[in-house]
Amino acid sequence: MSSTAYSPDRDGQLRVLVLGGGDVGSAVACLLFRCGMQAVIAERPGSAHARRGMAFTDALFDGQARLDGICARHVADAGAVEQCWRSGECIPVVTLPESLLTAAIHFDVAVDATMRREAMRRDLRGMASFVVGLGPGYEPGVNCHVAIETQWGPEMGRVLRDHGTAARAGGPHPLDGIRRERFVVSEGPGLWRTAAVLGQLVNAGDLIGHIGDCPVNAPISGHLRGVTRDGLEVRAGQRLIEVDPRAEPEVEGLGERPRAIARGVAEALALRPPGDGASP
Repeated sequence: MSSTAYSPDRDGQLRVLVLGGGDVGSAVACLLFRCGMQAVIAERPGSAHARRGMAFTDALFDGQARLDGICARHVADAGAVEQCWRSGECIPVVTLPESLLTAAIHFDVAVDATMRREAMRRDLRGMASFVVGLGPGYEPGVNCHVAIETQWGPEMGRVLRDHGTAARAGGPHPLDGIRRERFVVSEGPGLWRTAAVLGQLVNAGDLIGHIGDCPVNAPISGHLRGVTRDGLEVRAGQRLIEVDPRAEPEVEGLGERPRAIARGVAEALALRPPGDGASP
């Protein structure tokens, strides 16, 4: 197998490990599922991902979650992953350490969708026969086999085989011209408490929740596009809430950027999504 072109080692369904169950990882898993692949999402326990309507995050707490018509189910071990695959009914989500999961299951492909903010990512090529790195810090032949450009712009979703991804720049994509101002991050670690729900209409300054005794207020008016689940321990710098200022907010379903990145992964694996490459 070359370092830049995927060629399956065996016939049948690919076994794909998707690292990270946020909106990007969930979109990748959704498209792979639709392509008939055996995908599993590896997520950290107590994930504080705020865009819960655009990801499978709530499966960790409620047992299962639905996204774009697809079900994901939280399972305990590798045996339950295999059982989930055999049923073909849902995507398994696990919180096992990566080392235990890869020791129990041979993966044809690993996709790193954790979207961590690191200048250079660790080499994951020993994790699976073929590794796809998403976003800044990945360079084919150095720490992955192919990379996918994740920055907004005309290159978003492009498969990169001979050079690395663009460095992180520009900040969040604007919604109605508003970038960072629509987010609130935790100023320090602590227990997050909130009664707010996704899609809720809020006004600038409204109380959304608390970190310990510290109140957290809505930064602008709009609808809650993201809100970290109540009762979680969060770290300093964790995004707690996101407000969508648009008249028609996007709160649930697959977002434009995750869709584009997922299509790039499908292209890297020589998969044809249902509908001749239409959106997942």
